[in-house]
Amino acid sequence: MRIGAYVDGYNLYYGARRMCGRGTAGWRWLDLRAMLGNLVDAHSGWTGQHGLKIIYCTARISGASNPIGQREQDVYLRALAATGSATRVEFGNYVSRIATAPLAVAGPRNRPEIVRPCWPVMLQDSHGRDVPDGRFMVSVARREEKGTDVNVASCLLIDVLSGLVDAAVVVSNDSDLALPVQFARTKVPIGIVNPTPSYFAGRLEASPTEGVGDHWWYQINPRDLTAHQLPRRIGPKIVKPKPW
Repeated sequence: MRIGAYVDGYNLYYGARRMCGRGTAGWRWLDLRAMLGNLVDAHSGWTGQHGLKIIYCTARISGASNPIGQREQDVYLRALAATGSATRVEFGNYVSRIATAPLAVAGPRNRPEIVRPCWPVMLQDSHGRDVPDGRFMVSVARREEKGTDVNVASCLLIDVLSGLVDAAVVVSNDSDLALPVQFARTKVPIGIVNPTPSYFAGRLEASPTEGVGDHWWYQINPRDLTAHQLPRRIGPKIVKPKPW
């Protein structure tokens, strides 16, 4: 059975960071092949496996705004290539822009709540009258990762429609992938690996017997990450970053 695994690198990274802690070491130097191979063996029920192709979709960090992050990401990408932990890396990109929006704070379930004027900080009109129903507008610099989810969907569908895989694993909890995953289930068995501590995105759920059937779902936990780490040193030049 030829299996393709399609990894949303940023969904995996930020989900793992929420589970393990941003400053905690021991989870970022992840061996994708070891972890996904074990998850397929333990949870899929698929038999006759003779190949696992792993497509890692990410975007390069800009050294202009985050030089340390760029260096650490570069080391990790070289480690994935040198060990064969990823078969191929597909790159999206970052877009820098100015975003304007109402000032807000996190409310229940982390949903935004608009901040309204109230003393000791109040808006007033030109006559000095309070405007308690006004809004504070702010502009911020944003750098948004673009294209990773599109690359996951594209690689999945290209391989499924070209007959290059007999089953597929999607590592993401992004509901934007619902339509391509739903279609892929009509062609091959699909495993969904949720790399976040959140509930499965509703649009990624389905019946195990939908389409061709034999589908499965799994939610990563911190042990899955810490138990599958690359060697600290890979060859003479690739060394795990100290904070990792």
